[in-house]
Amino acid sequence: MQYYDSGWVGVLVTVLIVAVILATIYRSTKMEGNLFIRRIAGLNAIDEAIGRATEMGRPVVMVPGIGGLDAIAVQAINIFAKVTQTAAKFATPIKLCCADAAVYAVAQETIRDVYQREGLIERFDSEAVQFVSDRQFAFAAGVAGIIRREKVAAAFFLGAFFAESLIFAESANAMGAIQVAGSTQTTQTPFFVAACDYVLIGDEFYAASAYLTRHPILVGSLIGQDYAKIFYAALITFGCLLTSYQMAFTMKTHKRENRQWVALEAPERKTKKDTTFGYIFDVESPTEEEMKVERPQRQPNWWEQAPEAEGGN
Repeated sequence: MQYYDSGWVGVLVTVLIVAVILATIYRSTKMEGNLFIRRIAGLNAIDEAIGRATEMGRPVVMVPGIGGLDAIAVQAINIFAKVTQTAAKFATPIKLCCADAAVYAVAQETIRDVYQREGLIERFDSEAVQFVSDRQFAFAAGVAGIIRREKVAAAFFLGAFFAESLIFAESANAMGAIQVAGSTQTTQTPFFVAACDYVLIGDEFYAASAYLTRHPILVGSLIGQDYAKIFYAALITFGCLLTSYQMAFTMKTHKRENRQWVALEAPERKTKKDTTFGYIFDVESPTEEEMKVERPQRQPNWWEQAPEAEGGN
């Protein structure tokens, strides 16, 4: 019932956006992922950071945040798999520190698979992936200690970070390490910007998988979503301008009551709901009459019926 009047327009827009995303995925598949994605400095610095660690003979540390096993942690592990792939070729030692048991298990298997695919399983160190602590500042102190003891040459902090973000960044900065950081918590991004060499901001974190792997489906989905954002931004801009014009310079002579147009005694200035976009996207709620549902009266079962009164003696 909510689509009885004009709500179908919003559904149509959603369907068109999904169709555009699927079309870009198909196009990317045909072109084997060779579509343009703008340069992301933080991801381009991966080879530079690993090369420096290899030259100095010092390890690379990676931290996927302190959150649980969610989309953010999985995305961070996917990026670390690409880092590990490059590090494995140059026999550069790595340290991946986890604060969650589930993240630790997934990260360990992922890193092992990277070495296996590269045919360098003999270089895999079972202690490369470590579970440090599930307590925030105990984990922060443990990772800071590893950074200082191992004198890491490169550090990657990607995931969900909170108050411990600056502890990690300052510890790695004190060691002179190249740092690449990115957090989904916008309150922590300024701290990474202040102390790290490269920072992934906003959607750059989620675009990393498509950027690094060039997988056709990931690339097509990423570009399709960008087209959707451009369309929505243009639609919002046009809607604001049109609504402002209609509210300021046009009058209404009819109004809607119970889905019927009723003439007004005198013209009135339009409200936001009376404008074109208000009419299309502000779907009217169903009335009480429309929400009423006629249900047949249920007959009681035999065990629910009251026993008949017996006669006299």
